[in-house]
Amino acid sequence: MNPLPFLFFFILSCTTKPAETHTQATQENPQKVLKPEFKALLDAANLNGSILIFDSQTKTFYTNDFAWSEKGQLPASTFKIPNAIIALETGVVENDSVLLEWHGEKRVFEVWEQDLIFRKAFQVSCVPCFQEIARNIGGERMNAYLDKLGYGGTIQVDSVTIDNFWLHGESRINQFEQIDFLSRFYQSELPISQRTEALMKNIMVIEDKGTYKISGKTGWTYSDERNNGWFVGYIESEDKVHFFATNFEPKDNSNIEAFNAARKDLTYEGLRVLGILK
Repeated sequence: MNPLPFLFFFILSCTTKPAETHTQATQENPQKVLKPEFKALLDAANLNGSILIFDSQTKTFYTNDFAWSEKGQLPASTFKIPNAIIALETGVVENDSVLLEWHGEKRVFEVWEQDLIFRKAFQVSCVPCFQEIARNIGGERMNAYLDKLGYGGTIQVDSVTIDNFWLHGESRINQFEQIDFLSRFYQSELPISQRTEALMKNIMVIEDKGTYKISGKTGWTYSDERNNGWFVGYIESEDKVHFFATNFEPKDNSNIEAFNAARKDLTYEGLRVLGILK
């Protein structure tokens, strides 16, 4: 049984909103290196897709499949990164401790069935919480900020689709675009306040071991009978930063729990292949 039934929505007509394209990293003539070791990791897990890692020092992209990395996918919950940024910038959410109340309705996961502060809602990927935030931002402001931030490839959003466009429909972002957005965010190149940037960099931390720190966000959609999973972010280690965007789909849906865990696990293994994560 698929764990995400809430992702089924009626197909709604939207206005196509292509975000302003920023490809700073790719405009610097990066090297592109094919890593068959990444493919072996995905094959062993019965997955189709790619692990894309960018070394910002040497301007080198590593992946097992450049064609897959260039293919647009629904953003899924990776969109919580720009959604959270826009919420903070517009004042829809004042800070990372704002309480998002639960009103007793049934939700897909038990961890969502409670009052959550904004930071925790991001970290447990509370979809209903961020749907409410998106509705409060509204279609007009969402479009304006997505243009301002230069987010993604083609994003479809209007007043009707405001709370589901990242989960269902025709909005698309690819792995290179994910890394470009994260790179500009990390390097303080987004037109946002220092306060928002600092709050987000704290909210996004997943693991801090002293010798390295990993920040980012997972995502998962089920659409047209396809499960599609994301893990995007960056790792800081030894005074260096590497960006990653993993996207894949199971060859069959027989082991969804393993697919869920693989988003992070295989990204970590890819980082180990490159000697970034020990």
